[in-house]
Amino acid sequence: MKLKNKVAIVTGASRGLGKEMALGLAKAGARVVVAARSETESGGPGGTIHTTVARIEEVGGQALPIRLDVTREESVEAMVRAVMERFGTIDVLINNAGIAFPAACWEMPLKRWELVLRVNLTGTFLCAKAVLPIMMEKRNGSIVNISSVQARSKGLVDTGVAYGVSKAALERLTTSLATELGKFNIAVNCLKPKGSVVSEGMTFLHKQADQSRWDTPEKMVKAAIFLAGQDATGASGMIATDEEVCAWHGL
Repeated sequence: MKLKNKVAIVTGASRGLGKEMALGLAKAGARVVVAARSETESGGPGGTIHTTVARIEEVGGQALPIRLDVTREESVEAMVRAVMERFGTIDVLINNAGIAFPAACWEMPLKRWELVLRVNLTGTFLCAKAVLPIMMEKRNGSIVNISSVQARSKGLVDTGVAYGVSKAALERLTTSLATELGKFNIAVNCLKPKGSVVSEGMTFLHKQADQSRWDTPEKMVKAAIFLAGQDATGASGMIATDEEVCAWHGL
């Protein structure tokens, strides 16, 4: 397996797509760092870093739970130190942590606007910045940033203007990083679902939505595993949907 014994960090991995991608990476042989804020169950959509680790261990995988707040540089740096102490390296980073606040621009409180951008954009920047010295030194690595079709247009589910703006900026960050890091043999790609995906978080936030048109996580997981196995000699600088990646590469 191409990812056998590789160390992969997945942020926002306590539930939803993050959990499914973490589980998929583990099945592909990676040692997975499950990084998210949720340590205990709450009244929300459910899922914690520990429940994801338990799922991974059930299928014979190896995982490390770490509480992470991607908006705080000290939290991100502490996570990287913990991963290095446990595994000694970092090969893959999947920047999946994200939040949304459904509101039009004129209804958006400033603190909500700033929080969405801090989590979705600044959090991605901080996590990439923290792992890059490790990847650059060994001249190998893969970063996968999780975007959304709402970076370009409104999707089936309203996630708010701040969410779309943050994802559009994330895609620009991806192409810049891919250009800068090619000489270090580090792949940087941007992956997004073709449409809404069934998950704990989406179901909880949009209880009244028609979920019959929503996709399963299967294609996102396949595409994420493929991109996690890349370096700069393969796919890099790509901004694509799960359906496109699967079709282009026969997944």
